[in-house]
Amino acid sequence: MFIRLAEQHRQFVQDLVMNLQALAIVLERKGYLASCYTCGGQMNSASFMVSLADSHLIRFLVSDYGITWTEMRDDRELMKLEGAEAISQLQDLANLVKYQIKPSQSRLALLTETVG
Repeated sequence: MFIRLAEQHRQFVQDLVMNLQALAIVLERKGYLASCYTCGGQMNSASFMVSLADSHLIRFLVSDYGITWTEMRDDRELMKLEGAEAISQLQDLANLVKYQIKPSQSRLALLTETVG
């Protein structure tokens, strides 16, 4: 049972890394500054970053050790989420692209404006 779960987790991380790479490409084509770096050829970890506006940065890290979403504005950490909550925020970011919402109209920007 545990071997099967370990393999499912590895596959999940690889799928997430591939989706992060695709999201970075699409965001770049839409005019955002975005990047996704992977470590090694096994795609078992990635560092994804996107700048939504001046001094508004999202960093999403994924590896076998965990998943983290960090949102920063003016070099200050506004929000840090892990696991399922981090992936949920990633979906909000993907919706920016899917529905062609400007960053200022997104829930992400609204959240950081109320916090900041």
